[in-house]
Amino acid sequence: MLKDFSKLETFLIVVRERGFSKASNKLGVSQPAVTQQIKYLESYLETKLIERKKSGIKLTSTGEELYKIAVELEAAVVQAENKILKIIDKDITFNLGASFTIGNYILPGECLQEIKKSIGNDVKLTIEVSKVIVEKLKERSIDLGLIEAPIYDEDLVYRKWLDDELVLVSNTPLPRVVNTEDLYNFDWVCREVGSHTRKIVQEKFENLNVSCKDFNIVSEVNSSTAVLNTISRSKQNLERPIVSIISKYAIAQEVNDKKLFQSRIHGIAMDRTLYIVYNKNNKNNPYVITATDYILSGKC
Repeated sequence: MLKDFSKLETFLIVVRERGFSKASNKLGVSQPAVTQQIKYLESYLETKLIERKKSGIKLTSTGEELYKIAVELEAAVVQAENKILKIIDKDITFNLGASFTIGNYILPGECLQEIKKSIGNDVKLTIEVSKVIVEKLKERSIDLGLIEAPIYDEDLVYRKWLDDELVLVSNTPLPRVVNTEDLYNFDWVCREVGSHTRKIVQEKFENLNVSCKDFNIVSEVNSSTAVLNTISRSKQNLERPIVSIISKYAIAQEVNDKKLFQSRIHGIAMDRTLYIVYNKNNKNNPYVITATDYILSGKC
C-alpha cells in the first residue's frame, strides 16, 4: 500500500514537466531517484504507466487514470495543509537562511513580509555563506535556505529557483565585452579563498588558461557587500580600472543609476542557478511548503 503522497507527487511532476530530467530538476533529486519512484508505482500497480518517446513521454491508459486520481489527492492534500495551518495557528518564528547575495540584494523587505503573511508568523532572516546555511539546515536551526552553491547533502531537498549570472563590475566605464588578455590590466577585488563565487571564477578562467595568480589583487573580501563598498569607494582610474566579479542582482540598481558599470568576458559564460533547500524531515512541514511555494511563484 502507498504510505505517503511523495511517489504520486513525483508521478504528477513527471507528467506535468513531460519528462524525467525536468522533473528531476524541479524536485531537486537525481533522475535515477525519479525513475525509481515511477518504477515502484508501476510495480505496485503491476502495469506500465509511462512510455518514453523521442518527443517526451506518453501516459498509458492506466497512467491517465492514475493521473486523474493523483490530481484529486493533490487537491485534498493542499486543502488539508491549509487546515493544518489554521489548527497550528500559534506564534512561532520561521527561520529563513540566505547567502549574502540573496539575503542582501535579491530578497527585498516586501518579500519577507509576504512570506510572513503566507505562513501567518514572524520570519527571521539569517545571512551566511551557503556552506553555513547547509550546516544549519542539517541541524534544523534553519527551516528553509536560499543558497548560491548546490552543496549537495543526502539529508536535504534542493529546488531550482533563479538563474543568475556573474559579471565583471567596475566604477569605471568598461567595454561591453572585454578580452581575456585585458584582465591582467585591471586591479582586482576578489572574494576570499573558499567562497563559491571565487571557485566558479577560477574554474571558468582555468578553462581559458587564464591564471588568477597573475592578477594584481589589491583586496580580498568576504562578502558581495564588501566587494561593492571597496569598488564604489575607490577612485576612478581609466588606465587601470578596479574590478571584481559579482552577481548581476547585486549591482542591478547601481548599474541602472550609472554608478557602477558591468561587462562580460569574451568566451566565458558565468551562469549559475540559485536554489531553495530544506531538510528532508521538513518536506511535509506546512510552513516550509507554503513558504517554498510562495518563493517559487516568482513574487519575490
